[in-house]
Amino acid sequence: MPAAREDIRDFLRREPASILIEVVGAAGSTPRDTDAWMLVSERAIFSTIGGGQLEHMAIDQARRALRLRTAAGTMNVPLGPEIGQCCGGRVNLALTAVDARLARDLVARSDREIAARPHVYVFGAGHVGDALAMALSLAPLRVILVDTREDELAASTVPRIETCLTAIPEAVVHDAPAGSSFVILTHDHALDFLITADALSRPDAAYVGMIGSSTKRATFRNWLSREVGHPELFDKLVCPIGGTVVKDKRPAVIATLAAAEIMTAALSWSARRAQAPSVSAGSSSSSLPISR
Repeated sequence: MPAAREDIRDFLRREPASILIEVVGAAGSTPRDTDAWMLVSERAIFSTIGGGQLEHMAIDQARRALRLRTAAGTMNVPLGPEIGQCCGGRVNLALTAVDARLARDLVARSDREIAARPHVYVFGAGHVGDALAMALSLAPLRVILVDTREDELAASTVPRIETCLTAIPEAVVHDAPAGSSFVILTHDHALDFLITADALSRPDAAYVGMIGSSTKRATFRNWLSREVGHPELFDKLVCPIGGTVVKDKRPAVIATLAAAEIMTAALSWSARRAQAPSVSAGSSSSSLPISR
C-alpha cells in the first residue's frame, strides 16, 4: 500500500470537498504534460501540475469555486511574461468538483499509476543498501529491499518501500517483472556474483548494477567467463554503481549517485516499451540459460 502522503484515499477521506485539476492540453514548453493532475481542497492539496504561477492560479480558482459553491470551469493559460512563468508554452486545465463517482475513478487511476511503477530490487540491507533504498523511496518507483538476514531488514527504517526476507535471493530475480532494475550490494562477494549472473541473464532487465571496485569488476568478468559461459553478459553490468567521476565512498554519496543512474535506466526502459508495444512482459522464461 502507498504511504499516507501519496495515498489518495487518505486525502479524499480528510478532504471530501475538493476540485480535480487536470492538464488536458499542453503546447510548447510546459511544466507538465497531459498526464498531470492534482486535487485541491480549501486547506490542502494532493499531487501537482508543475508548480509555479500556473499552479498558484489554478489553486486560487479552485478554492474560489469551493467557497462560492460554483462551477470551477476551465483555464487556458499562456506561459510567459503575462504570468511571469518563462516556459513559453500554453496549458489548458479542466477543473471538476469531485463527487462520489469521480472519487472512485481517481482512486482507480492512482492505483493503476502506482502499480505501473518500475520495480527496483536492492539486494543487501547494509549501510549502502539502506541509503540507496532511502534515496529511491522519494522517486515514483516500487522499491523492494531484499536480504537473507532478518535482523538487517528489521533494522531498516526506510518508509514507502517493501522488504523481502529470503534464503534464495536468485528466486526473486527470476520472479521479477519485465523492466525491473537489480542492484546488488550484499555482505558476501560470492552471493553478489550469483545474484548478478542471474540478473544479467534477464534480457528484459532495465538495469543491473553491482557495488564494487575495479578489482571486483575484473574478478567478476573472469568468473562469468569461466563458470557461466556467457561472457557477453558482462557488457550489461554497471560496476561500480554511481559512476567513477566522484571518488567518495560514503554510503549516502554512493546512494545518491546510483539513484539517479537507476531512475534514468528504469524510465528509459519504460519509454522504449511504450514506443514498442510488441515488447513482451518477461519472466524467468525469458532468461538465458545459466550453467554452474
